[in-house]
Amino acid sequence: MTSLNNSGMQRKTVAIIGGGPAGLMAAEALAAGGVQADVYDAMPSVGRKFLLAGKGGMNLTHSEPYDAFLSRYGSRTPQIAPLLAEFTPEALREWVHGLGIDTFVGSSGRVFPTDMKAAPLLRAWLHRLRQTGVRLHMRHRWLGWTEAGTLCFDTPQGQQTVNADAVVLALGGGSWARLGSDARWVPLLSQREIAIAPLQPSNCGFEIGWSEYFRSRFAGDHLKSVAITVELEDVGLPASRKQGEFVITAEGIEGSLIYALSAGLRDRISASGKAMIQLDLLPDWPLQRVIDEVTRPRGARSWSSHLQSRLGLKGVKTGLLRELVAAADFADPLLLAHAIKALPLTLLAARPIDEAISSAGGVTFEGMDRQLMLKALPGVFCAGEMLDWEAPTGGYLLTACLASGRAAGNGVLNWLR
Repeated sequence: MTSLNNSGMQRKTVAIIGGGPAGLMAAEALAAGGVQADVYDAMPSVGRKFLLAGKGGMNLTHSEPYDAFLSRYGSRTPQIAPLLAEFTPEALREWVHGLGIDTFVGSSGRVFPTDMKAAPLLRAWLHRLRQTGVRLHMRHRWLGWTEAGTLCFDTPQGQQTVNADAVVLALGGGSWARLGSDARWVPLLSQREIAIAPLQPSNCGFEIGWSEYFRSRFAGDHLKSVAITVELEDVGLPASRKQGEFVITAEGIEGSLIYALSAGLRDRISASGKAMIQLDLLPDWPLQRVIDEVTRPRGARSWSSHLQSRLGLKGVKTGLLRELVAAADFADPLLLAHAIKALPLTLLAARPIDEAISSAGGVTFEGMDRQLMLKALPGVFCAGEMLDWEAPTGGYLLTACLASGRAAGNGVLNWLR
């Protein structure tokens, strides 16, 4: 595949494989550098996971202090920091404004488009990309390289090969396969002896062995205004206490509070077969106040009525106490009060990776140079969620994906020069 510049001379062509945020940002950087950028994606349209992630409100990034923002990338902060230094959360907001989309900071510090929607942003972005000459090739599933070293794709017209001066791989992780992140690239790179950390679920739910009664009664209910304490020293993380909300599922638990702790909980389960958390059902109440209220005489009232009257506990919170506290302990006001403030809950397994919001693992940074080029495959760069990093929800995932795509695109330009 060749391309001519304005003077009629042939110019460099770069193939970007993967049409998510990282791939599109790489294409933008390449087009700005005067290179012909061709984006290939197996799906009928680009940005499918991006659109679904924004369905409940497009969380672009986070407005917290920059040092705190960087810390969200855990052990991979040293590798992610140089990428974000070139495309900070504030730079991301300016970039969005450049697409004609206004943003605002929510009460949680998260940054959203004013209309909360992903589709208008993606439409404006694709319009600008096409204006700069970026070409999109849909329903092109990458099959690897031919023996001659050309890229091979499965297309509606059959197998096709593509020559490119450089390649950016932005193929996503292993979650939400139906939207294109199916990790089919893993064996293609493994056979080229590229080091890949095993893919694992991240920002995921967990399984708990609920009783049939509790599952049928409370699956789908939200637990609001609770806190979780977890000890994670054995997996190299400090003890953590976070407040928020999550959801009871038929299999266990999921939701924003669980996702924020999921990396350490997943690693604990991998190390010891299970993970224990302590659930505080009344995080704004000191223990002594709970004890005082629970030990008040309840007269002829049932325990459920007593807890609702004295503490405001009802519904799924009372159901959890019934599910997890032994009958003898439930009848002991002091033991019951302690359970309300520190209810032990055992997590048995992480939910499957395809259900997770994102994935951990992927192409290791040690196998790439500082410009995200694979050391074993000169001219091949990687970006996005297929790299070995993870972050919680809250805008951190999208910010790093965009920053890595921009870095890979600029890395290609430097390499071609």
